[in-house]
Amino acid sequence: MDLTNRYEALKKKVKDRKEPFDNFIKLLEGETTWLTSPASTRFHLSEEQGLLKHSVGVTETLLRFREFLAPAITEESCVIVGLFHDAGKLGMPGKQLYLPNDNEWMVKNRGIRYKINHDVVAMGLAVRSLYLVTQYIPLTDAEAQAIAYHDGQYIDDNKIIAHKEEPLTLLLHWADYWTAHIYEEGRERQVNYNF
Repeated sequence: MDLTNRYEALKKKVKDRKEPFDNFIKLLEGETTWLTSPASTRFHLSEEQGLLKHSVGVTETLLRFREFLAPAITEESCVIVGLFHDAGKLGMPGKQLYLPNDNEWMVKNRGIRYKINHDVVAMGLAVRSLYLVTQYIPLTDAEAQAIAYHDGQYIDDNKIIAHKEEPLTLLLHWADYWTAHIYEEGRERQVNYNF
């Protein structure tokens, strides 16, 4: 299934908060670069539609993890935090964070295809994601924690919740990490779990 169909299928899973979810989607698709933005400036899907590819992939992985590890968590929660955990990488409506890099030497020699737009107010990406989402979609405490701390203990500031993570936070972190480092880097291996 292509990216557009996968994305549309995920959007259909949101039912209880459909109206605020649809309003946020309308903002993202109409006033930001949500459908075309890269996922990073250099490494992680630094390409057109990279952020959407990553967000859809994380959400699909999160739903698989949820099915086996935490079926009490709703699919809707997984779709909301999975799709929007990195929304902060968009910048703000009307102010895109990642701009095409016009420095040909940096692109050619360092692979830095995008640069940061310094007109966007500086804040952590997870904080900006949470800020953007909560303006439109009411979140549970667990959903807010998942978005804010989805990078896990790789971020020093996240140590304040070490060993206090909600199950959704852990699942989102694992789904994000697995998707970025296994699927997106093409490191999928056949794993034998026969004990």
